[in-house]
Amino acid sequence: MANVVQGVTAARRTRIRYGIVAMLFLVTAVNYADRATLSMAGTAMSKDLGLDAVAMGFIFSAFGWSYVVGQLPGGWLLDRFGSKRVYAASIFIWSLFTIMQGAVTFLSVSVAVTTLFALRFLVGLAEAPSFPANGRIVASWFPAAERGTASAIFNSAQYFATVLFAPIMGWVTHRFGWPYVFYFMGAVGIVVSLVWMKTVYSPKDHPRISRAELDHIQEGGALIDMDGPKKRDAVNDAAVAAAAPQVANEAPKASYVRQLLTNRMLLGVYISQYCITTLTYFFLTWFPVYLVKERGMSILNAGFVAALPAVCGFIGGVLGGIFSDFLIRKGCSLTVARKVPIVVGMLLSTSMIACNYVDSSAVVVAIMAFAFFGKGLGALGWAVVADTSPKQIAGLSGGMFNMFGNVAAITTPIIIGYIVKETGSFNGALVFVACNAVVAIVSYLLIVGEIKRVQLK
Repeated sequence: MANVVQGVTAARRTRIRYGIVAMLFLVTAVNYADRATLSMAGTAMSKDLGLDAVAMGFIFSAFGWSYVVGQLPGGWLLDRFGSKRVYAASIFIWSLFTIMQGAVTFLSVSVAVTTLFALRFLVGLAEAPSFPANGRIVASWFPAAERGTASAIFNSAQYFATVLFAPIMGWVTHRFGWPYVFYFMGAVGIVVSLVWMKTVYSPKDHPRISRAELDHIQEGGALIDMDGPKKRDAVNDAAVAAAAPQVANEAPKASYVRQLLTNRMLLGVYISQYCITTLTYFFLTWFPVYLVKERGMSILNAGFVAALPAVCGFIGGVLGGIFSDFLIRKGCSLTVARKVPIVVGMLLSTSMIACNYVDSSAVVVAIMAFAFFGKGLGALGWAVVADTSPKQIAGLSGGMFNMFGNVAAITTPIIIGYIVKETGSFNGALVFVACNAVVAIVSYLLIVGEIKRVQLK
């Protein structure tokens, strides 16, 4: 009787991968909320510390400098030690540095500014492995026909972070003062890091996955052996061990990096991701400030209003992935299925320029919501990473992609800071951001070409 029950359990296909992507969603939401702490606290903080727009732009960019520098080392750590341990350590460490940012209020103004920059720098360094890990985990847990949706779900958490946490952070700032934003979000992150360790495993290591689900994701192209062969059964694992690349225990070769950098398809994807990330960092850093300074909203109201476009971004992000996978199931090529949502989404996001020609705050919010929807619809870069990364260096490949994209985390806050200071308004800033969306479209249409997995030589 026990054998019959075991046989039925083995035959029934579990849905463990959906729980994994739910954890990616949660962790990514906390990740982006921690990045946004400074923008929500920024108006009150700049008043207390006497910072102008350019100074705030540089402090906003501190995260980006280290986040970019940490991408390749972070990707290597993931390939060397596996996603679970590296990601857990990353969450815990960035949360500690987030808490420490609130303590700068006890320092003198000059020391506080320097310390705040340094702490933001350290947060960026600690967060560096996060998105390469997301892409890596999706590539190992999801077949090709489900990756667009899975990637869109975790990527859309950046919008959900604003929906959930922006009102909370706005209220905390209004009620208790800006330092408590950092204390609150840091504590949330530490709790999430502990939950992560208890719930996330690689496919072949998960204690509750069925053989049917494991076979389903493997036959669909999931890279289930990414963290090395595991001990599920002696016969099968002997074959896996013979066939699987032993990438977890060897550092990536310099030639691998050169091959990534000289691949035209990947270069086009990198350029586009930089432009798309420019849109992300406008909304993540300057958008709440825009609502307060350009549109005259209170900090409390800005926190709630910023959540409205984010809801649309979340919806667009999920729909973009679902639509992309739908096109694949209908027989469209991977290239068409990924490019159509990206191009259409970026076209829609250029509508933000219309905000320069209206006075009504309600209309501005509606336009930004529409642009945010488009940005979400077109944010399929991590699905493309899962589709194209060489299986030997999925972490490094994701790190390279994220490194190029997040150069925008450095340039966007600074450029917008200078535009606002020199012109006295955000009109030029919105044009700058929309132009990046146009460049992303051109890159996918003229440079990327066919989307396919890179084979290393």
